[in-house]
Amino acid sequence: MNKIAIVTGASHPRDIGTAICRRLAADGVNIFFTHWQADPAWIDEFQMEIESMRVSCEDMTIDLSNPLAAQTICQKVVEKLGVPSILVNNAAHSAQDGYLKLDALTLDQHYAVNMRSTFLLSVEFARLWKKANLKAGRIINMTSGQDLGLMVGELAYVSTKGAISAFTRSLAQELAPLDITVIAVNPGPTDSTWMNDGIRTHLLPKFPLGRIGTPDDVVKTISFLASEEATWITGQIIHSEGGFLRG
Repeated sequence: MNKIAIVTGASHPRDIGTAICRRLAADGVNIFFTHWQADPAWIDEFQMEIESMRVSCEDMTIDLSNPLAAQTICQKVVEKLGVPSILVNNAAHSAQDGYLKLDALTLDQHYAVNMRSTFLLSVEFARLWKKANLKAGRIINMTSGQDLGLMVGELAYVSTKGAISAFTRSLAQELAPLDITVIAVNPGPTDSTWMNDGIRTHLLPKFPLGRIGTPDDVVKTISFLASEEATWITGQIIHSEGGFLRG
């Protein structure tokens, strides 16, 4: 029987969430992905693409800032595919701020998606797993290296994504007896939907390997961590960013 993965934030052909879905499907994993403000025609095409890999695929349009989003997602995946064994918390909210712009609304918008949805999806997943009494569960949280360096002008993003690392470490200890590993992955700056030529020109000299990371680089790490080969890795923050030089 194929494993089932929930992947949040697969809303564009070039984003990281979409690449994660493709790679896990290629690994023989059934896919349930969430998206927001995506092109409906592309969603249909993408679902057919995933199903062409001989796995099942279901999707859901959902605003992760909704306090009930985690419960809704878990109920729907069980209804459509069964109990999931892999959760990839990939979706994120990001907006430029800085000390002159930061206010309560900006913080709340970042908190709702980056922290609350990640935290609640993780515990809802674990509750399903405990009830089903299954083995070898995986929770993989995406972060952005906030403990490695500065991100000036993105105070709300930095603070809410940085909290994911602390949450990951503590949750890993709680869920180890359930045979669920919990890991965070920092892919470094990745050339997906947010980069333009100016950003690429600025970042390229900071990559000693001579190129900027792509979603395909990210998914190799995700694929490994979701596999049986990674059973002994938990409570870790994996920095897979091609030697990116900060500062």
